[in-house]
Amino acid sequence: MQLNFTGRNNLIVTPALKTYTQEKLQRLERRHTQVQKINIVFHVENVTHIAEATAHIDGAEIHAAAKATDMYVAIDELVDKLIGQVTKYKEKLSAHR
Repeated sequence: MQLNFTGRNNLIVTPALKTYTQEKLQRLERRHTQVQKINIVFHVENVTHIAEATAHIDGAEIHAAAKATDMYVAIDELVDKLIGQVTKYKEKLSAHR
């Protein structure tokens, strides 16, 4: 799985932030091996930390976003949302077959 990190509005993506996100996304990789690439964008608006991700899976794009007062909490929420959406997408595909 390829991960692309971007910081918006002069936010620098630190190695600690990258490592934390990679560790959390291992849950997604263990459950769903079809995920090829994930683009992750971090940014801050006033005091709100926002983490967004777009996952590319077998020709589909799944987008999730999370807001929190701490970036690490936003990442946790983002990964939970992403896992839920990917699971729902896979169930939808298997129901049609």
